[in-house]
Amino acid sequence: MNKYIIVLISVVLPLLSFSQEKVEGIVLEEGDSSKMGIAGANVYWLDSQIGVVSDMDGKFSIPFKKEYNKLIVSYVGYESDTLTVDKPKSVRVKLNPSNELDEVVVQQERDDIQKTYFSPQNVVTVNSAELLKAACCNLAESFETNPAIDVNLSDGLTGTKQIQMLGLTSPYLLITQENIPMVRGASQAYGLTFTPGTWIESIQITKGAGSVVNGYESISGQINTELVKPLTDNAVFINAYGNENGRYELNTHFNKKLTDKWSTGLYVHGNKRTQKEDDNGDGFLDAPLANQLNVMNRWQYQDAESGWVSFFNVRFLNDEKQVGQTNFNPETDRVDNKAETPTLSEDEVWGGEINTRRFDTSLKLGYVFPEMPFQSFGFQTAYSLHKQDSYFGIKTYDINHESIYTNLLFSSIIGDTRNKFKTGLTFAYDGYDELVNKTDYSREDRSVGAFVEYSYENLEKVSLTAGLRVDNHNRLGTFVTPRFHIRYTPWEKGSLRGSFGRGKRAANIFAENQQLFASSREIKILNSGGEVYGLDPEDAWNYGVSFLQGFNFLNRKGSITLDYYITDFKNQIVVDWETPQEVSFYNLDGESRADSFQVEVDYELLPGLDLRTAYKYYDVSTDYKSGNLQKPLQAQNLFFANLGYKTKAKENGAQWKFDYTLHSLGKKRLPDTSSNPVAYQLAAYSSPYNHMSGQITKVFSNTFEVYVGGENLAGVQQDNPVLGADNPFGPNFDTTIIYAPIMGRMFYGGFRIKI
Repeated sequence: MNKYIIVLISVVLPLLSFSQEKVEGIVLEEGDSSKMGIAGANVYWLDSQIGVVSDMDGKFSIPFKKEYNKLIVSYVGYESDTLTVDKPKSVRVKLNPSNELDEVVVQQERDDIQKTYFSPQNVVTVNSAELLKAACCNLAESFETNPAIDVNLSDGLTGTKQIQMLGLTSPYLLITQENIPMVRGASQAYGLTFTPGTWIESIQITKGAGSVVNGYESISGQINTELVKPLTDNAVFINAYGNENGRYELNTHFNKKLTDKWSTGLYVHGNKRTQKEDDNGDGFLDAPLANQLNVMNRWQYQDAESGWVSFFNVRFLNDEKQVGQTNFNPETDRVDNKAETPTLSEDEVWGGEINTRRFDTSLKLGYVFPEMPFQSFGFQTAYSLHKQDSYFGIKTYDINHESIYTNLLFSSIIGDTRNKFKTGLTFAYDGYDELVNKTDYSREDRSVGAFVEYSYENLEKVSLTAGLRVDNHNRLGTFVTPRFHIRYTPWEKGSLRGSFGRGKRAANIFAENQQLFASSREIKILNSGGEVYGLDPEDAWNYGVSFLQGFNFLNRKGSITLDYYITDFKNQIVVDWETPQEVSFYNLDGESRADSFQVEVDYELLPGLDLRTAYKYYDVSTDYKSGNLQKPLQAQNLFFANLGYKTKAKENGAQWKFDYTLHSLGKKRLPDTSSNPVAYQLAAYSSPYNHMSGQITKVFSNTFEVYVGGENLAGVQQDNPVLGADNPFGPNFDTTIIYAPIMGRMFYGGFRIKI
């Protein structure tokens, strides 16, 4: 494979030439009396695509450009250094050893959203400052100011927000927490609401096929959440939030450095909603009555001398939701779901409850070889027990999901640090105890896999990552998952990427489509003899190209990004809503494809005033039994804009922050309702609408700030989110066709204390 890569680079990619004025130097290790240089160190100009790698003696020569004066020197296992260089000259750089497992890049000021120029993968990093631009009460609500992710309501009852990327819903994303799979299986519908926003340090969004290191399930991309660290988080943090619709939240962080090596943190989140809201007067709650308690204890071990780093988490969650008609009382109105034929009176009240209890724990252990900082190994393991008991009118859905995940990883180099590799083993177990009404769908899934990933890094010209993993699954069989990413620099501040990869997964059709239970639709599974619900596993290939170009206009920086991705399904579990009285699940017979195009422009209009704007086009079509149709409830044309302004911070941190976000969504195709009685028929397409939100934050000091904001400022509301609300036990009851906001204009406020 190495020979093939070398031929590809030498034949396909042209060499670049630069000015003859150069900065020359040598990279050494601090305190190393041998004066031997560090080979393979990355040396590049900040905010540019001009970079080189030090040779076997640690020496380097990089073209000098007068428009840049910050030279970054970095090497895995060492702390990066930044030099101010304003003319061609010779320099000596000494790097201090570090116990960090990943390379650290020093910047003058970290942007709220960072786009990498150097990585072969198309990664966008959302930092904590960006998350504070909105209320960001949980992970599902953390993407409102980011055009890479679309956020929509999943149904007309639970208020749960569902995320989409590249035109595909969250089951096709690999959602991880510190690179350990998190939202999957039983937690697919509500799991994003189980991570409070204040616990999040940053989010990495990867478009297209992800790394083979993280598994085989990623199809359209990966979302990885990094949690705050006990060692670097505030000793005490308090965040309180409330809105006019009766939702209240409290977050507290308590962190303590116990010794030079040990730190611990206790994180407590609680939210509650007791106020009944029915803006449209249909007799149904616009948002559920809710109560959640979420507690996590986190331990961090760090020993710079020995090279060991470790994190240990343990968490308990209790989440309760009540949905349905405003006058529903669970103690008196719950229908006896266990009866063979539930008895319904004329004055029966429709309602439901979703009660979830979850325990999870995880361990991450990393070691960097002191004498070989380019070499390390990591061990990850996690256990979770997720129990959900729920009913919706006369329908019952209970699921218990026990999960075990283990990943062993070894990283090193081949020759020098331009050629790196990772290899490892993965074991996963999922035990499902699933009851749908009176039918038991319990099963056990087990898999073991091995992977290898090769990376070539040359910051001046090209970087690539090629990975392959082989997995054996008791239901999916033995299969191979290839992934490939490449980045090429055609000119200064330009980054051209390409990728392709395969993803495979077993669809949990009920956990991923829980909104179907809040309707009168009959559930049909067209059994084809497959191993999961009688269906075959989903199998898809993702192909994509992306181009990022940085620029300076009127002495202010900006960038433009173009993305085009294709997801081509070889098999998909088609979820067919096109007959109003039923929902059918069956294997794809024909074609299913998602094309996604996005153009994004980021620019600093004035000092402190930043604009982020994007246009997206989706063409997502599937062959249904009734013919080829566009994906329902998916706008083909979307426009996004975010405008943020902040005053210059005073010495004590005091400043003002203003943020405004616009989402403009085109028409959406609605599932066919033409066979319903006229009173329960919907149009073929919804109307376009604009969704606006804004927030003002007053930072009084480094320790205290207050924020107020509003969502859905235009007051857009769907007229009939609950179809057949007048007869919820009748044949036309449906809460699944949601294409616009349910609640009207909403204002909120809160404060943060940091000590």
